[in-house]
Parts: sequence; C-alpha cells; structure tokens
Amino acid sequence: MNSLDWAVLIGYFGIMVAIGVWSHKRVDDVSDFFTAGGKMPWWLSGISHHMSGYSAVMFTGYAGIAYTYGVTSFVTWSFPIALGIAIGAKLFAPRINRLRSRLHVASPLEYLKNRYNLGTQQALAWSGMLLKIVDVAAKWAAIATLLSVFTGISINQGILITGAITAIYCTIGGLWADALTELGQFVIQLIAGVAMFVAVVSKLGPFGGIFGVWDEPELAGHGKPLVGPYGTVFLLAFLFIKLFEYNGGMLNQAQRYMATGSAREATRSARLSAILWLVWPVVLFFPMWVSPLLVHAQKPDGSDSYGLMTEQLLPHGLLGLVIVGFFSHTMAMCSSDANAIAAVFTRDVAPAVSKKAKEQWVGNKGLLAARLTTVVFLGLSMAVATQVNSPTFKDIITVVIKWVAGLMGPIAIPMMLGLLRAFRKSGPTAALTSWAMGLLAFWLVNYPISWNVEGGVPLQYQVSIPLAVSLVLYILIGYLKPEDTPERDALIERINTDDDGSTGAAAVPAPAEPQDGTVGTQPPGRLS
Repeated sequence: MNSLDWAVLIGYFGIMVAIGVWSHKRVDDVSDFFTAGGKMPWWLSGISHHMSGYSAVMFTGYAGIAYTYGVTSFVTWSFPIALGIAIGAKLFAPRINRLRSRLHVASPLEYLKNRYNLGTQQALAWSGMLLKIVDVAAKWAAIATLLSVFTGISINQGILITGAITAIYCTIGGLWADALTELGQFVIQLIAGVAMFVAVVSKLGPFGGIFGVWDEPELAGHGKPLVGPYGTVFLLAFLFIKLFEYNGGMLNQAQRYMATGSAREATRSARLSAILWLVWPVVLFFPMWVSPLLVHAQKPDGSDSYGLMTEQLLPHGLLGLVIVGFFSHTMAMCSSDANAIAAVFTRDVAPAVSKKAKEQWVGNKGLLAARLTTVVFLGLSMAVATQVNSPTFKDIITVVIKWVAGLMGPIAIPMMLGLLRAFRKSGPTAALTSWAMGLLAFWLVNYPISWNVEGGVPLQYQVSIPLAVSLVLYILIGYLKPEDTPERDALIERINTDDDGSTGAAAVPAPAEPQDGTVGTQPPGRLS
C-alpha cells in the first residue's frame, strides 16, 4: 500500500463515521434503533439484507476453498443462500415483518415469550448471543488477517482498528446507519469486484481465456460443482441451514424484514437479496477460482491467496478500493449482528433478570441501554477474535462453517418454525428439547465421536446432524405432546394472516411482561 491507498482507506472510515452521525438524527427511540421504525424502503432493506450476509471470511476462508477446490465454493455457499432466501421470501419474510407491525416487538426473539414461555425465550436468547460472539469474532479475525497482508500490522491491531470504527457508526446510528453504510458498501463492492474481475481476466490470455483456462493442470477438478468434503450431503445440509439462518435464524437478517413498512415489502426485499446472492458472487468468486494460476498461497489453507493476488494485479488506488471492499463486508455484517444482539439483550434478556431494566429501560434510558449493549458486544467479540487461530477454535473457516452452521440450527428451528401454522402444536417442551438435544448432538459429533473415528467425522455430518436432530425432535414432540392453546393459536394467526392494507410503522413498547397467557401485551403505538 502507498499513500494513495491509505487515503482511500482513511477516507472510507471517515465516510462511515459521517453516516453514523447523520443517522443519529433519525433515531429517537428503541424502535428506530432496532427496526428503523418500520420505515425502511424495501430496496434498501434488500441490499442491506444481502450485504449483511457477507464478511471478509469470503476473501479469506472461502477464497481458500476456491483456491483449493474451485467452483464448489459457489455451489455449496452462495447458491444455497440464494435458494434459501427465495424460499423464505414467502415463507418467513412477511411473518417476521408482522412481528413488528402486529405484535409491536423490537427483537426477533421477543415474541417467543408468548409463543412458548419465558424459559424457552431465555434459552434461545442466551445461546444465540454466545454463538454470535464467536461468529463475529471470526469476522474480525478474517479482516485483520487481510489487513496484515497489506500493511504488515499485527492481527490484534487490525481487530482493534476495524472494531473501533464499526462501534462508532453503528452505536450512534442504529439500524439506519447499518443500512445506509451497507448501501455505500454495496457500491464500493461493485466497483472493486468488477476491477478485480477485469484485472484477472486480462491475465488469462496465455491460459486460453475464461473458457479455456479450466484445462490447465493447476485447475484440475476446479470445475466440478461438488468435490472434496463439499459433497451432496454437505450441499443439502447447507441448504437447510441457510434457509433458517439467512431468513432470520441468525437474527440480523430478521431485522431487515422487520424494518420494512409491510409484509409485502418484506417479501420484495427478500427477493431482491436472493437475486443478488445468485448473480453477484459469481463475479467475486471467479478470480478466486483461477487464483492458482496467478499466485502461490503461503498459508496451507490458501486463505491468503486473494490478498496476494490483489497486491500483484491492481494499481495503487484501486488496491485501496479493494481493501475498502474487504472492510465494508466485515463491518456490514458485524454492525448488523451487534444491533441484533443489542435488541435481544435489552428487550429479552435484561428485563427477565432485572426488574429495574424491565421498568426503566424505556424512552431515552432504553436507547442508552441499547447503545451501551452494542459497545459491550463488539468488545467481547473483539476479545474472542484474538483467540480464533488458537487450538480451541482453529482456523477462521472452521469457526464459520462448523461452529456457526452446526450450532445455528438448534437455536433457529424453534424460532423460525414457531411462526408457521403447520407447527402450532409444538410448544415449550418441543422447543426446549429440540434445542438442548441439538446442542448435545453437536458436541458429541464434533468431539467424542470424531475423536474415535479414523480421520474424524466428515464435515457434512458435523454441520447437518445437529440440525436434523433438532428438526425431528421439534416435529415429533409436537405430535406426541401437543401444547397448542387458544392464546398461542391466536398469536400464530396474527402472524400468518394477510396484511389488511395498512403500512404505517408501529411504535415499540417496553419489553413485554413474562408469559401470562395473553397475546400482544401492549396496545399498538404506545410506549409504556
């Protein structure tokens, strides 16, 4: 990097902070901070939904998969995400929007208190928060790894720099700041991605161009859609995982659906995100697929290949823009995660354990609590990030694929399937049992069983078995021990009934009281 690249990078950080300051004016209460007051345009929500699913892990961990295996990085990652979101556009997006517009909640998990009970809500909230700390920590480590390639600074210094900048703009501006910075990041990504694509294609002439390049020995097997540990079972498991995760199971995407004005707009938002996931990653991945022809990765997993290729192929200025693109991905996802977890803590967890929080975290005090929680979450995730490459967590992609994908299912299934009429008989027993047994299955498969299997349990089973256990138990226990009640049925009907044509934003009340058999414990539009 030279002075021009540094100027681009510093200028980007300045713009992000400026957006946060501008967005601060649009945040008057908790509703604005967590759900943009239900006033976000569907197209902005869709772009934000798309961008909040990226991070620098794509340019490190998935770049390593592309460097080693080729197109399977697209077939088993972004394609399942696109398909999962497309399915969820009708199945989940409108129902999640109605959580805000009809039940007047600010956290995706807030409705679980009445859908199941307080214990179920707390189990999912605490486990979801802890998983998100690990997930975001991997993202910080990924961007710090790239930054160290370009600048030579240590990984811990990189974590501190990116985390601090993200904390400033997302803490003061809330979801509005997240969405607006993600819009800017999308434009930056578009320019940087096209520049990298063109630069790589210009080098492929001696290898036969875009279509002839696949005959090169260095790319043997790179054109196969399913290869190595990423086979059919992994693809199907990942499709189910991403169906839940990217439609709200990991919380931050659920907020994008909640932020739109109506259920119909939430559906349009999801469809836009699905199209972007299907088309745009091809442009981003192509340079990674052919990278063995252009660079020799220094890391065993190939995670530094994209960074090395960028340094070699792009002129200064464009190099700085691509580095900004790396930052934009990670900051988009981490800021949206921080906002989502702050919502869960301030709306779901704190009121359940503290009478003071339940009674006083309203109005300005509630907004202050939300901002402080965001800062604390970012700090904890940055601390964990310093340990990502330790023997406990291993490499970046292990954390993202195995831990996050494997643990997400048991947490997301009660939340997501609880929205649907078909699973109305599954109550607290089904939800808690499926959650607990899914987490146990993850531990057994990944550790005691894997230790006693020669070569370890294959990756596709490490991530799919916990989800399968949770799914089967949730459905089976609901059938054997139905716990549907008139109150729960009424709540489900409110979520599933078509819109009545109104699109106005609803104010968000104080956190609801513990489960008492009522539905919609607060009247619309009132802060209390």
